[in-house]
Amino acid sequence: MFVAGLAVVRAHNIWARNWTVLVTLMGWFSLTLGLVRMFAASQYRQAAASTSSTVLMCLEGVLLIVAFIITFHGYRREPK
Repeated sequence: MFVAGLAVVRAHNIWARNWTVLVTLMGWFSLTLGLVRMFAASQYRQAAASTSSTVLMCLEGVLLIVAFIITFHGYRREPK
């Protein structure tokens, strides 16, 4: 996750007021989560084990919505 986040941040570090900022934010999120998983793995495992399944499902739903938005905007045609 760290390597993927680093690749996204290095290639797409764009802070604009449009949908492309979601790609940058997901890259920074992946980079940060990868660092946490590397340097605080035991604390991360304990926190993940004690988190309820409802919270995890809500987080996965938010990530799914963000993925749909990025996919939709990435494949749509721009009006000329």
